[in-house]
Amino acid sequence: MKRIILFLLLLSVVTFSQTQFHSINKEIASGNFTIAGRMIDSVIAFGDVPPLEVYDLQFQKDLLSRIKRDFRRREREIVDYLKKYYPDLNDSMLRKWEKEKSLEMRVIDGERKYFANSGPNLFRINKTEKKVKEKVDGIAENKLEEFLKMHIPAVANEANQQNVHVVHPVKMNVKYNLSVDADAVPSGEVIRCWLPFPREGHERQRDIKFIKANTPEYIIADNNNIQRTVYLEKTAVAGKPTVFEMEFEYTACAYSNKLNFDEQLTITINDRLKKYIAERPPHIVFTDNIKELSTKIIGKEKNPLKKAKLIFEWIDKNIPWASALEYSTIPNISSYCYENMHGDCGIQSLLFMTLCRYNGIPAKWQSGWMMHPSGINLHDWCEIYFDKYGWLPVDQSFGMKDFVEDELKYFYLGSTDSYRLIVNDDYSAPLFPYKIYPRSETVDFQRGEVEWKGGNLYFDKWDYNMKVTYLTEDEMEK
Repeated sequence: MKRIILFLLLLSVVTFSQTQFHSINKEIASGNFTIAGRMIDSVIAFGDVPPLEVYDLQFQKDLLSRIKRDFRRREREIVDYLKKYYPDLNDSMLRKWEKEKSLEMRVIDGERKYFANSGPNLFRINKTEKKVKEKVDGIAENKLEEFLKMHIPAVANEANQQNVHVVHPVKMNVKYNLSVDADAVPSGEVIRCWLPFPREGHERQRDIKFIKANTPEYIIADNNNIQRTVYLEKTAVAGKPTVFEMEFEYTACAYSNKLNFDEQLTITINDRLKKYIAERPPHIVFTDNIKELSTKIIGKEKNPLKKAKLIFEWIDKNIPWASALEYSTIPNISSYCYENMHGDCGIQSLLFMTLCRYNGIPAKWQSGWMMHPSGINLHDWCEIYFDKYGWLPVDQSFGMKDFVEDELKYFYLGSTDSYRLIVNDDYSAPLFPYKIYPRSETVDFQRGEVEWKGGNLYFDKWDYNMKVTYLTEDEMEK
């Protein structure tokens, strides 16, 4: 029985890695995906390899298709998109942006293929080119930032006046559905589905109430599962999508903490905290590049709180947010972030966590959704630890805000707003019940996961939707 559990655990957290076959790895590294796929098929068919190795090889082949899906834009498509902003666009401009990694491209099967969102990302990553876009399109309104200009001072004032940290509760009703495409699996086959559900035990998240699901039987994972789920099953019907739905309510609170960055805080590393200052391959590794970057950022600073502040500032100023590749296709996310100098919220957070851990500051993952009335979306952030405060929230993606006072400017270093849904207190953890096939998202868990006896159902086979109703009467929510 123990062997079965261990095997299932290995399956549930499988991540990107090279195969045991140098010739296959060489073709993958060269971008020869079709050849590599054929070689994998041949090894599985005739190589007499053990079951776990077959499983890994099948996943490596699946990863190739995931990468091809991410890098699906042909050069002509990118040129057509950019011509609006650069009427005289030429090859040398494209090659320049590719070299500086403002325009993400890979050669796959001999053809230049671009990341699906590489066009818009160019203007997010490259500050010079961003100005070009703004001249053509104007400066886009940022409703979330406008909302936060009201919300952050209100939260800070409320906390200061009441002399408490946890303030401004917002009760929400959430209706979530995941719809598997019609005929994605044969009629009559059972589809297994895992949906995201809020974790308990956080002072920033309380009064969690499951209301209903659209199946008579379901399993709510207990709170020992650090990536928490609601599990459902339904039988596919020919010609119809298979829809999984649930509804719940919960109350989210802001956490406001007026940090004094000159205060010499202590960190006592006990057995419970050891793992939060350690490497955790493949995504938290103290590579030579990370060590050199740390020296560049930290210098001779000894105060751990100031170290965290320096890391937070450097990433905010140097690593712009950009739409990201699927995490399952990135071998080392923190290294990818530094090498490419951009990333989305989770990629930025993992770089922050890696640098904190290398400097002896305990750091751990947290994620779920951002639930702001002006911007509901998947979101990742993290927490860091000091003896005086315990675990403090840090949202590297939200970064430094345009306020004069440090309490507001650095709000997301030690504080957070009222609009979070915490689903995960770690990454790459097993789901409950165990998922047999590799997950679509091997790191995070926010959208859901789906499989049937024939294999995993990747993101192109289903869609998801969240509807939020704010039950707390508040002028800002209105």
